[in-house]
Amino acid sequence: MTLSFQDVECSTALNSFYLSFIYEGKMSSSEAYVSFQGVQKSYDGETLVVKNLNLDTQRGEFLTMLGPSGSGKTTCLMMLAGFETVTHGEIILDGTSINNVPPHKRNIGMVFQNYALFPHMTVNENLAFPLQVRKMSKSDIEDRVKNVLDMVQLGSFGSRRPMQLSGGQQQRVAVARSLVFEPKLVLMDEPLGALDKQLREQMQYEIKHIHENLGVTVVYVTHDQSEALTMSNRIAVFDDGVIQQLAAPDMLYEAPENAFVAQFIGENNTLYGKVIGLDGDICTVEAENGDKLKALGVNIQGVGFDTMISLRPERVEVNPESGQCSSTVTGKVEELIYLGDHIRSRMNVCGHDDFIVKIPNSANHAQLSPGDTVQVGWKAEDARALDVLVS
Repeated sequence: MTLSFQDVECSTALNSFYLSFIYEGKMSSSEAYVSFQGVQKSYDGETLVVKNLNLDTQRGEFLTMLGPSGSGKTTCLMMLAGFETVTHGEIILDGTSINNVPPHKRNIGMVFQNYALFPHMTVNENLAFPLQVRKMSKSDIEDRVKNVLDMVQLGSFGSRRPMQLSGGQQQRVAVARSLVFEPKLVLMDEPLGALDKQLREQMQYEIKHIHENLGVTVVYVTHDQSEALTMSNRIAVFDDGVIQQLAAPDMLYEAPENAFVAQFIGENNTLYGKVIGLDGDICTVEAENGDKLKALGVNIQGVGFDTMISLRPERVEVNPESGQCSSTVTGKVEELIYLGDHIRSRMNVCGHDDFIVKIPNSANHAQLSPGDTVQVGWKAEDARALDVLVS
């Protein structure tokens, strides 16, 4: 394959960001520690896209910034990388403020969505480049390149050029290049966005295992909740420039603190009503159709105020036994979809025809047909009464 000057010139442009990270970088003997302290960002001097961010990342942690487009997560990553300036506040890396430190002196590895590999270089040459600018010896470079290629299971691909690799293989090379100079902090900006579903899921596990084996600190940005839940130690959910909740994946899914997080993370049923009673942590909610429901009062204003009940589909029981559930209402089966390990049933419950129930495909699962009327129920602890999301 012959590359034109234009190809190489284009490659140089794509890699200009990456070069800023590795050129003149120096190895740090201590583990990285990242802290955003009262960080704000505005592009026009009036509107804040990041609002008073306070966030600590522990050494060796895999922290994911998760949120919809325009939520501020990528801006935070770019400020940490040095590609964007901080309007107000400080970013601390390993005990030192890096607000005025240029990107190429932060000793940070980065993985981009478009891979940013040099197309005119072989895989070995791509990986050797950050080591060469650090003026490492030839033998050390060869050892490191070999070790990192073996780590990403591409040991026999060193002589190939990027265009001779699949998308997944190119992404592995990009990950390897971000790790070859042994940074203490690696930033990943939606690195799996260009891959197909099956390959994306495979790469999630590979990146997770690499992180576990090396213990490097990773800050990862994505809008894909499955990526965040699969790989992260903690997840910071962003919306409108503010962290809505910071928690471990299981806590984020099982115990959302507000309506935005409940609806953004995983599949979620929402029922609206008014709080009419409180008994300790449990509240009674009168649904819009008059049904009385029990839920855990998590984020409510009190009796007489509107609320939104959040309920995961897998927590709903079909035709529960007497006394098994705190709330039991009537549901009409609208649609059934067979998904192998479970059957997804869409029902009309409390006046909402988008209520989802996941029925495990077990030997004695409920036999349903569209049009059936059934009883559905749940425990009060599985339903969370939250704020009403204003659209």
